[in-house]
Amino acid sequence: MKILIAGATGDTGLRLTRQLSKTEHEPIAMHRASSDISGLPEGVARREADLTALKGDECDGVDVVVFAAGSGGDTGAEMTDKVDRDGARRLVDIAGEAGVKRFVMLSSVGAGDPDPDSELGHYLEAKHDADEHLIASGLAYTIVRPVALTDDDGSRNVRLGDEVDPQGKAARGDVAAVLARAATGPELEGRVFLMESAG
Repeated sequence: MKILIAGATGDTGLRLTRQLSKTEHEPIAMHRASSDISGLPEGVARREADLTALKGDECDGVDVVVFAAGSGGDTGAEMTDKVDRDGARRLVDIAGEAGVKRFVMLSSVGAGDPDPDSELGHYLEAKHDADEHLIASGLAYTIVRPVALTDDDGSRNVRLGDEVDPQGKAARGDVAAVLARAATGPELEGRVFLMESAG
């Protein structure tokens, strides 16, 4: 399958792109013109696009989309809305119009019922809105909500759903592996779940 990865040069998206490049599937790295693409695997397909100004053809010829992008912790509320909410929702719509088979969303713990007064309240509300838009889209979907992220590769030993400690940790390498599972097979389809690394 051809798998478009939005945010392919980010901390988690890059790990996912590298993992998928070692499989029989074809990752397509979606990135902004200004992104550092030097870490992408050699020979991986690339597709230049800006989540704040999508043109409508980003998902052409693609079987699966993984949204692993984010505005980053240093941006303000306006950019959070443009990328994490509006960009994600627009990409869902474009995927539907292009006949994409499956859409995988990297969300966050707390996005299910965001507390507007929390430190991450605005970000979580944006993620919540994007998640709800995907659920209502009619696309086959998976929404992964990792707990606090670390930059570790992880062991691929993970917990999903009700077993997850919301105060736990999720290694980015493990998150990428779960996203890859969701993108390449039906076992996690139609599910919204928390995820943590189990050691």
